[in-house]
Amino acid sequence: MGGVSDRRDPLQPDPALLERLAALAVRIGANVQPGQVVTVNGQVGGHEPLVRAIAAEAYRAGAKFVDVAWFDPLVKRARLEHAAEDSLDFVPPWLGARMLALGESRAAAISLVGQTTPGVFAGIDPARIGKDQLPSLRETSQVINERQLNWTVVPAPNAGWAGLVFPDLSPEEALRRLEQDVVTVLRLEDDPVAAWEARSAELVRSAEALNARSFDAIRLEGPGTDLTVGLLPSSVFIAAGMDTAEGITHQANVPTEEVFTTPDPTRVDGVVRATKPLTLGGTTVDGIEVEFRGGEVVRVDATTGVEILRGWIQRDAGARRLGELALVDGDGRVGQTGTVFHETLLDENAASHLALGSAYTMCLTDEADHARANRSAIHVDFMVGSNDVSAIGIAKDGTETPVLVGGAWQA
Repeated sequence: MGGVSDRRDPLQPDPALLERLAALAVRIGANVQPGQVVTVNGQVGGHEPLVRAIAAEAYRAGAKFVDVAWFDPLVKRARLEHAAEDSLDFVPPWLGARMLALGESRAAAISLVGQTTPGVFAGIDPARIGKDQLPSLRETSQVINERQLNWTVVPAPNAGWAGLVFPDLSPEEALRRLEQDVVTVLRLEDDPVAAWEARSAELVRSAEALNARSFDAIRLEGPGTDLTVGLLPSSVFIAAGMDTAEGITHQANVPTEEVFTTPDPTRVDGVVRATKPLTLGGTTVDGIEVEFRGGEVVRVDATTGVEILRGWIQRDAGARRLGELALVDGDGRVGQTGTVFHETLLDENAASHLALGSAYTMCLTDEADHARANRSAIHVDFMVGSNDVSAIGIAKDGTETPVLVGGAWQA
């Protein structure tokens, strides 16, 4: 007689790992509070198991309602293939209104990353891809800067993403290997709460040491890189946990290995070469080199996917200026794996990075500087750090102090 098999699909994520990821996202990342609405953003075709696990954990934590927002890369491909070109930059106003409403209701937000359909936009004109930047929304930066949400972003292991990261392994081997790396970088082996408390304390100490120097600028030097990034008068480096306006502590990115600040968008000069590929809108952009003059991008080159990046930075004037400078030391778990994850959440925590576009005003201690911070509909991180790239602090009098050399903090 036949029966229902209880054998797990080998191309589905480990259910036990999903439960631990869900607990990490809800309890540590977003720190969901009783009575909160929780929004979860995921992709169809691979994120469903973790979304469901997060929903269950959020309700166990006392959530009033879990609102799931799905993104389907194949539906976006249909738009890119067939929609009128002059309609590709249309963003339905109700999407932004939803985000603003979530902010007004002081919701918790959990977003998942990990491509479910790598290469989905292959063969599409890069210029068309650059015009449709959904699911990114301008309003997201607004509610984050106003500290209305306790939010986090976490990785969602899935077979599609695993195949991209480990193309030489069988599909099942690739997924199991990706899961191992996720366990490592998220510090899930023993007590993740204690592990993240310890790492967060290290990052905060690094930020405090930088702030004690009151640098006027940071210069990055390395192969193909000689870039000076000016800072605003009240720019400070922050790390690890954040607080909402109501005082809810949350870990915005899990994992996080960075200390970051808001640059002066008018004082960036020189050339910077990316040290890792960037996945932008589902397309890999590799070999990036960007030249700045007077704070503005004057040249963008790449070995692959350059038209995608050029399309993104044409979105508005702020898209061609910097909104973030982040420094990452060599003690972070992500870099130690040696894996290129093709997901910014992870890759940016393996190496120091810059972001084109919208700035974080939470890094400014004087509201008078808020108006000077960069504004844009985009926020695109690209990785520029390695053990061969040094960060040097520059004081107002021109004195230079090594900050990060060979992956080790100097100040």
